[in-house]
Amino acid sequence: MQPNSSEGNGLSLNLQPEPTRPPAPGAAAASPESNEVRVNMTSKPGESGGGASSRRSRVNSYSHTHSQQHSHNRGPHHSNPESELDPPDSDLDSGEPSSSFSELRCLFRWLQKSLPFLVIICAKLVVQHALGLAVGVGLFTTFLYVNKNIQTQVFLQDRHSKLQCVWLLVFLTSSTLLLYYTFLSETLHYCLIFLSPTIEPLGFWEVLWTVGITNFIIKFLFMGMKCLILLIPSSLVNYKTQGRWVMLSEELGQAHQATAPVPLWFRYLVTYQEVDGTPGLTLGVLLALLYLIMKLLGLYGQWTSILKTVRVFLNGEHTGAAATRSQCSEAGDVCPICQGEYRDPRVLLCQHIFCDDCIALWFNREKSCPLCRTVITEKVYKWRDGATSPHLQIY
Repeated sequence: MQPNSSEGNGLSLNLQPEPTRPPAPGAAAASPESNEVRVNMTSKPGESGGGASSRRSRVNSYSHTHSQQHSHNRGPHHSNPESELDPPDSDLDSGEPSSSFSELRCLFRWLQKSLPFLVIICAKLVVQHALGLAVGVGLFTTFLYVNKNIQTQVFLQDRHSKLQCVWLLVFLTSSTLLLYYTFLSETLHYCLIFLSPTIEPLGFWEVLWTVGITNFIIKFLFMGMKCLILLIPSSLVNYKTQGRWVMLSEELGQAHQATAPVPLWFRYLVTYQEVDGTPGLTLGVLLALLYLIMKLLGLYGQWTSILKTVRVFLNGEHTGAAATRSQCSEAGDVCPICQGEYRDPRVLLCQHIFCDDCIALWFNREKSCPLCRTVITEKVYKWRDGATSPHLQIY
């Protein structure tokens, strides 16, 4: 098919699928694989050179524009997968994390950045309070050592070492005297008799430090009293009586620890600066009265516990009746606790028989029978084993 234009325009268009014919000169042709139509543009013999050149420029311009549009249409097709696969990272340092994990990560980064500064501050505090920290560590280790040894000696009953008890007593006494001699100018021993020490200024940390030292010293005093009880010959005081004395001393020691800090905290709460004026004094008095009310309520509960302990100390605890020889024979004449012959056998409400000292030692920690778990006593007399409460009474 060869449509010819009119002679007036001097241009002929030949549209024909000729896959095998070579392209004519001056024609724009595509390769056979592209399946494009060839367009042959020829001019008449009488056509001027200027018109041909202008037509060639328009064809080149069309080809350039078409190639730009084709590349523009292909561009987004190749860039879309990258934009979908690589989304922009979220800014973790913007202060607006999107999940709890991001918040924890931000907190960890803050701690990591602040760690050198925290180490520097801690080192400075340790240097400033080196003596106070050393005293605290020494008191705590002394308490652990003596408390463990006293429990061991009480557990051994008649086989405990008198020499070990003397050593513990001397060790506690020397530690207390050395401490008070080191801080002689502060008169810390006044706190033992409910007086305020000569510490100026009496700030919060000073009160807390003084109360802690006083608490440990009171523990030492009553632990020394337990050592004296252990030094009493067993011919004068049997194991059960010894346990009641140890239990009473611990209850009294806890009462002393609870009342010793009252003057210090009362003085701290009432003290005010001159610039505070009347409002500061009024607030201090109200806080001190509130502290006293709370303290009295706590001491009331402790007083009830002391009364029960005194009642047990005077009357003794009744864990069972004396067992007869026939009952011991039926039980095999062997104590289930010590695996030896009965010594002062006692039969419980559940009809199980034990040595008096063995079952007394058991009831230091339990309220029920060792064999059938029947409840025998109402209260666990846990201080009869010589233990001292590690609770630090700071208020």
